[in-house]
Amino acid sequence: MSNHTTGRSRVRLAVFLGLGLLVALLLAGVVSSAASSKPDGLDATAREGCTFNADDEITGGNCLAKSAKEHDLGDSPLADYGIRGIDNSFVSTGLSGVAGVLLVAAVGGGLFWVLRRRGPAGQ
Repeated sequence: MSNHTTGRSRVRLAVFLGLGLLVALLLAGVVSSAASSKPDGLDATAREGCTFNADDEITGGNCLAKSAKEHDLGDSPLADYGIRGIDNSFVSTGLSGVAGVLLVAAVGGGLFWVLRRRGPAGQ
């Protein structure tokens, strides 16, 4: 295979990966803010059997959610699908999604780079 063909393949791969990252960033930054704030299936199941007040606090009954505790990282900067200190929930959620995509891309890319440089076993 010629260097010209290999170079073109690398450019195509770079464009493909770049567009994929752009789509992921757009989805995380914009579409994530449209996600429902209502409990998902697991949360809804854990809340079955309890009664709640207007502030959505458990007031009685017997359910799995009654024994729930605050998460150890609940006060971290990226807790609750947002960024602490940003009052606009749309911007906060979007930026936390973008941060998550960039973090996963960096870790995944780093692991790929390290494992690729090792070469096949036995060489």
